[in-house]
Amino acid sequence: MLALALLLLALLAGSWVYLVMIVVAARRWLKIPSPTSAANPEPVSILKPLAGLDEGLEANLRTFFTQDYLKFELLFAVRNNDDPAVEVVTRLRNQYPQVPSQLIITGEPPYPNAKVYSLDKMMSAARNDLLVMSDSDIRVDNKMLARVAAEFRDPKLGVATCPYRAVAGASLWSQLEAIGMNTEFFGGVLVARMLEGMRFAVGPTIVARKKALQQIGGFDRLKDYLAEDFVMGQFAADTGWRVILSSYVVEHRIGSESWKKNAAHRIRWARSTRRSRPAGYVGQLFTNPTPIALALAIAAPDWWPQLVITAVLRAAAAWMVARQVLGSRVGWSLLVPQDLLSFAFWIVGFFGNSIDWRGRRYRLQRDGKFTLER
Repeated sequence: MLALALLLLALLAGSWVYLVMIVVAARRWLKIPSPTSAANPEPVSILKPLAGLDEGLEANLRTFFTQDYLKFELLFAVRNNDDPAVEVVTRLRNQYPQVPSQLIITGEPPYPNAKVYSLDKMMSAARNDLLVMSDSDIRVDNKMLARVAAEFRDPKLGVATCPYRAVAGASLWSQLEAIGMNTEFFGGVLVARMLEGMRFAVGPTIVARKKALQQIGGFDRLKDYLAEDFVMGQFAADTGWRVILSSYVVEHRIGSESWKKNAAHRIRWARSTRRSRPAGYVGQLFTNPTPIALALAIAAPDWWPQLVITAVLRAAAAWMVARQVLGSRVGWSLLVPQDLLSFAFWIVGFFGNSIDWRGRRYRLQRDGKFTLER
């Protein structure tokens, strides 16, 4: 039992170091000065792949029509005219006729990643070099385009990831997931940025130059990857483009989900991460100290002070990321349950290579690519 306790203590010490690194990484990101708007702003094309009616879809899309920015256009893509999102887009286009916009019917995608197919179709139709690729569940204020366009005054900047604040729906499962995204997940992004720089992109809103995407091989090179956002940033960095974590935080409205849908989503995310960064996935053991501390408390009850140290460091890291960086509340009462649930899904993520996504089943390959099973 002593040997087990010592092993757990060693793992926990690694987690303590990681939590301190989150605080340091968050403070470094907060010191980034906000970019100043350009006198002659670069025109922007906003690409919106859609599929069905997300919770709050119309309100989300409206925030992109109402941007305080002189030169931008909106492009939407759906598979067919029967998609219920078509009615929402049509209504908004009629309400904001002064905003250049178009709706593209893509048809069925010829490869697994339907989102990439939609983005490819929209990029081909986009009139501008600077692209904002944003999912349907994103909400912003009217200064979003001005902020990100100012960052792209640097001609060497190819890709930028917008940090995102998860906003939960009414269900308990979405609230737990939002806490995990706003504390654990994004803390990892900040640490990765501090240690190795941004050599990847993540999240539901990415800004990129069209010529940077074309230089890495376009969406044709990304079409077989499940985590196309991650490899987009990776390929751009490998090609010599700068990749950054933007200073603009978007709202990611994850909506309410049943336990079944939430579990499928988390398993897909875990398995995708395992395939995209195998070593990093194993290292996630250190990113969640709560289960380790509880196991140590069972193995060595007399070492109870470690629980206090863990709680203080976990709370400090969660507060720095959620409150200071993302501008979200932490949700203290659900933090420990979320940590335990996150650990359980991390374990599950080691097993199996199949995922469910939008009613279809796919198989993940070792290199992060995926194929349709049925």
